[in-house]
Amino acid sequence: MSDWVSTTCMRCAVGCGHLQRSPDIGIGIEAVRGDAAHPVSQGLACSRGIEESRDPDGNWLTRPLVREDGKLQRTTWDAALTKATQALREAHASDPDSVAVLGSGQQTNEAAYALGKVARGGLGTRNYDANTTLCMASAVTAYYQSFGSDAPPCTYDDIEDADQHIVWGANPAVAHPVLFRWIDEAASDTELVTVDPVRSATAEASDHHVAPDPGKDLALARAVLARLVETDRTDEAFISTATDGFEELLATLPDAETAAATAGVEMDDVERLADALDQRALLYWGMGINQHVQGTETSRALIDLTLATGNLRPGGGPFSLTGQANSMGTRICSSKGSWPGQRAFGDPDHRRLMATEWDVPVDRLPDDTGPGPVGILEQGPEVVWAVATNPAAGMPAADSAREQLEDAFVIAQDAFHTETTEIADVVLPAATWGESEGTTTNMERTISRVRAATDLPDGVRPDLDIIATIGSRLFPDLFERTSPDPGDVFAEFAGLTEGTVADCSGITYDRLEHDTAVRWPAPDLEESGGYRYYDGADASAETDASEAGPTDEESWEFPTATGNAQFSTGRQDPLPEPTDEEYPLILTTAREADGYNTGVRSRGGEAGDLVARVHPETVSEHADLVGDGQLAIASRRGAATVGIDRDEGVPQGMVWLPIHHPATNRLTLSDRDPQSREPHFKQCAVRLATPEAELPAAAD
Repeated sequence: MSDWVSTTCMRCAVGCGHLQRSPDIGIGIEAVRGDAAHPVSQGLACSRGIEESRDPDGNWLTRPLVREDGKLQRTTWDAALTKATQALREAHASDPDSVAVLGSGQQTNEAAYALGKVARGGLGTRNYDANTTLCMASAVTAYYQSFGSDAPPCTYDDIEDADQHIVWGANPAVAHPVLFRWIDEAASDTELVTVDPVRSATAEASDHHVAPDPGKDLALARAVLARLVETDRTDEAFISTATDGFEELLATLPDAETAAATAGVEMDDVERLADALDQRALLYWGMGINQHVQGTETSRALIDLTLATGNLRPGGGPFSLTGQANSMGTRICSSKGSWPGQRAFGDPDHRRLMATEWDVPVDRLPDDTGPGPVGILEQGPEVVWAVATNPAAGMPAADSAREQLEDAFVIAQDAFHTETTEIADVVLPAATWGESEGTTTNMERTISRVRAATDLPDGVRPDLDIIATIGSRLFPDLFERTSPDPGDVFAEFAGLTEGTVADCSGITYDRLEHDTAVRWPAPDLEESGGYRYYDGADASAETDASEAGPTDEESWEFPTATGNAQFSTGRQDPLPEPTDEEYPLILTTAREADGYNTGVRSRGGEAGDLVARVHPETVSEHADLVGDGQLAIASRRGAATVGIDRDEGVPQGMVWLPIHHPATNRLTLSDRDPQSREPHFKQCAVRLATPEAELPAAAD
């Protein structure tokens, strides 16, 4: 396999095309570069994606392991699979919900579909979810509530057509470098506004930076909407034609100045955002919005801004920036939050269809989606099967999560050593994406091929093969083959989406071979999805959004009960853990450039030093606590020793930590958004101490 192989990078969700070449002799990737023929990235590729493709720093798993006498020992695949299936079978026999299955946005579509089939159609457990719920669930829930369907209406094609770009609670300059290059280039002729309490790399590159108080984004969004209403800059024709609930929203809307004060911003900043939205604007957001107890309500408030200004046309709209490479794929095919194709989980007709297609009893399928990843562990499952995810480090209040995992029988399926494989009872070494065949779905709904550029190392098996083998051992009729062809699995999934809002039935491996990538909905072999919900003439780029109004050629259709988009009425609530005299500082977390998904691919199997960004004056106020350039940070849940990066871009009174480091989530909150079940990772109360201080035990 020494020729160049075209594949899709699975570092983040941009979906860049790569060309990979394996060495003439042996396994591994010799060279990687962007694929100019790939319609998504057209040859662009970020350095991290290239480096992690060619030579990840993580500690590779190369042999199955089982725990004997308290230690992980090498074993055969048959012995490891026998021990794993025996534990799953025994727990399932006592109670299907005693089995927890945790998937990932790092799987291919085919592996995610197969895992959902085993979890829902075989085991029948409620306790199945994916780590995508930890980063995207609030945006997903908001899209469903606002539009009746998940995923952004806009695509990458809209970036160059936008007159204004607003990045809110995201840092694509670090997290999505190729996407940010497109935004930055497009904004060179327009404007880029970043909303973030921290002066991030994206804020540094912006024309304007608006810095609300941490966690007060909902108040700011309401201030901007109030300002638009007060100054008659709403699109009344669009609102009356295509939406419901605006009058109810107005009845609960605070005045702009009051909401701005709650958000901690000046009215000049509110006016700046109102001006931007009064034009054709793309509004992007990320985990800074989603990872909040009001993440769904805040995401909806951002969508409300686009609805109120008529920014539901090409060149504008609400664009949630997906983090993990195949988060979108797990959402449309894995039976996590909906049946394949976004078939409603609680709809009895869809439930019967799935039972028929999978040839399982309908009463085996759970009738609700379960409590989410944090809730799953809190229920104390007997067995946890974690696939391409690292819950021991990635869950909030990680010390508590680790204790719950240590009380369970853990099956860890991964390509790299992680904090979870460290405590597992069975470790199944999986192929990484450069060694696998399948497909992935990027954040703008585009499906493209993942191809193996190298032979599998000895002792390693693809995720799909492992999942189907375990599924077949437990339920012999669930799969036709224990090592299914990825193309056959994709065809099964795509057929289940026919006629749905996420129709992929017109996408085949043959079509992907010819077209390279296809955006859904694609109901036949010719169609490929564009801007969603909108049909008709594009509003002129010369026209303000508030003046555009519907034309005779324009129409909108949303898969909601009324056929209209829905406004919301959320108002800012207090933070779940405000600062006080004992814990006077606020902690926030975010991505850093050289880490992703708990950093296992990039930190060489070692956690390394944890470095906190802190404003110089905050450090000076606690100078007596600093020892050898280090401090301890303590919350009510745990503590961590950190190095110090004095950074004026971090507000006074705040501590910034990278979300990828395994020690960070020892501090974070397990409080969740009640609608999306996404944890509140971003703001919690902390204090500083000397590195050697004896800190009190974490609260239960």
